[in-house]
Formats: sequence, C-alpha cells, structure tokens
Amino acid sequence: MDRPSASAIVAELGGTFLFFVVGAGSIAVGALTPGDGAPGGLVGVALAHGLVLAILVSSLGAVSGAHFNPAVTFGVWVAGRMSGTRAVAYVVAQLVGAVGAGLALAVVINPATDPSHLGTPALAPGIGIGAGIFLETIMTMVLLTAVFGTAVDPRAPKIGGLAIGLAVGADILFGGPLTGAAMNPARWFGPAIVTGTLDNWFVWWVGPLIGAAIVAVAYRFVFLPEAEPLRTPAAPGDV
Repeated sequence: MDRPSASAIVAELGGTFLFFVVGAGSIAVGALTPGDGAPGGLVGVALAHGLVLAILVSSLGAVSGAHFNPAVTFGVWVAGRMSGTRAVAYVVAQLVGAVGAGLALAVVINPATDPSHLGTPALAPGIGIGAGIFLETIMTMVLLTAVFGTAVDPRAPKIGGLAIGLAVGADILFGGPLTGAAMNPARWFGPAIVTGTLDNWFVWWVGPLIGAAIVAVAYRFVFLPEAEPLRTPAAPGDV
C-alpha cells in the first residue's frame, strides 16, 4: 500500500501553511491598508500568491510533490498517479495547514476589523453560485494543466514551480475580483473556518474538484497514454 512518509505529510502541511499565510495575508493586509490596499492592488495579491507558490513548489516538490491543494491531489489521484491512502493523508494535512494559516493570521490581524475575513474568497456582487462554480472550474483547469504539463508529464521540461506559480497569478488577475480565484478548497477552508465565513462554501469545493477532474481525465486517457514514468511528483523517490 502506498503510504506517505512523515516527511511528505509535514511538507504538505507546512507548505500549505506558508502558502496561505503569505497569499491570504496579502489580501487581509490590503483590506486594512488605506487607499488602494495592498501594494500593487490586485497585481500585488497575484504576485504574492504566485511567487510564494513557485518558491514552495520548487523547494518541497522533491519531498511530497508540493500539492498544497486538495484539488491538485484529487486530480493526481484521478489520473492514477497516487493511491487513495496517500491522497486522503495529503488532503487532511492540507486542511490542517490551512486552518493553521488562518489562526496565524488571526494573531496579527483582528478578524473583527478585517473586511476581507482574513482573505476568505467571496463572490462579487452580480456573480451567482453557478457562475462562481464555472469560473472556479475554468481557473482550476488552467492550474492543473500547468501541474500536469510541467510536473507530472515525464516528457515535459522541469522548470520547478515557475509555471504553476504563474498559472495561479494569472488566474488571480482574471478571477480574483469575481470569486477570489481560490482554485483550491483549502484556500477557502482555512480562513473561512477561523472567521466563520461559510457563505456559498460549495463554490470553492465543487468548482476546483470539477476542474481538476476534467484535466486529470484528459491527461490520463488522451495526453499520457504512451508515457509510464518510473516515478511521479505524487511519490518522489517513493517517499
């Protein structure tokens, strides 16, 4: 049975924690900053998410695959690149790391005075639940395409987390004002649980999981049928 090592679990938990402290923190800091908010506004938020994710994926990819996202883990599992046991362990670690990030932010930023609810994704006025799910699905497809195309596919150039970070940054530039551009159930879960902001919670679970499944099925049955790597980012070094 493919069981993850302690180091892989710690990497998923710690990496998710650091990713969200910086990413969600950039939104919370911006919401409390007079004027235009965080440095660079939307661009600043996109850069904060994209840059820290690129760094963490490049740094921890060899340990756990650096998913930091239940949708990524779900997609890798759907593609047949990791066991259900490992996938469940990863998701639990990611959710724990996400809540830890929310609690850490709450130590330095008072949730009661933070209009962003510690960076919890939210639907913009005029964006309904269906549109929100659709947007999160599309943005997650962009992210998962980068994950499979640059990390999972053995034929692809290995460029660390650069493409994955760029995908997240690009998605935020497009969808940040509309849905928060989470592309990640844990990204919603952490700050939402800490602040009790649970409105439309299924948008940030259903959309990303659908998007991940679409890309995973496409890669498994269309793009990767002839490739059978000896190892994948889901199980680097058979950890």
